Amino acid sequence: MPVSLDYELALWNAGARVVAGIDEVGRGALAGPVTVGVCAVSRCDTWPEGLADSKRLTPARRETMADALTEFGVARAVAHASASEIDALGIVGALRLAGTRALEAIAAEGVVVDAVLLDGKHDWLTPPATSLFDEPHEASAAPTPPVMMVIKGDDACASIAAGSVLAKVERDAIMVAAHEAHPHFGWAGNKGYGAAVHLDAIREHGPSDLHRRSWALPTPDAP
Repeated sequence: MPVSLDYELALWNAGARVVAGIDEVGRGALAGPVTVGVCAVSRCDTWPEGLADSKRLTPARRETMADALTEFGVARAVAHASASEIDALGIVGALRLAGTRALEAIAAEGVVVDAVLLDGKHDWLTPPATSLFDEPHEASAAPTPPVMMVIKGDDACASIAAGSVLAKVERDAIMVAAHEAHPHFGWAGNKGYGAAVHLDAIREHGPSDLHRRSWALPTPDAP
């Protein structure tokens, strides 16, 4: 289905001046970062021709679209949480960390995000409520705006689709670069996901410092 600005329009009409579409890439990978892309848009009625969820675009088309997206919206950002941060915080905490970093990058440009459209059905971006018994933690420089969840939002919302493309292009480039140091894992092709060549290489060589050690990685004795 083609993307639209229908969800963004509803928020603009409700009083939001800038709406940020957010999507993540790398959540299910065994190695590499989890990456969050944000595209902040003010009221408009057009988007780059052919914009779609990153999974529906070829690698070449994603690269072209990422270039076109530099002219879409008022700000864009991509941020990451590393494999070691995923191990320390869990995947949800790492997603929140990467999303917060991306929003802080947009805030640093002087852009105030009034509302967020987040792909999926689980709000991993908004910090959980705290109690008197929780450990104190450092507050974000950019408090999380109100979040609206959109199931399959990367197929429906132009801003979320834009975030997905930006995140995918940047994370893929990271994994292709990492392939040079660890060619046996095949990251140039599988981008850190659980392809057979990747799993076999973990069994043979063991995990690298880019692997998520807290995950159930293959071992020489376990298929």
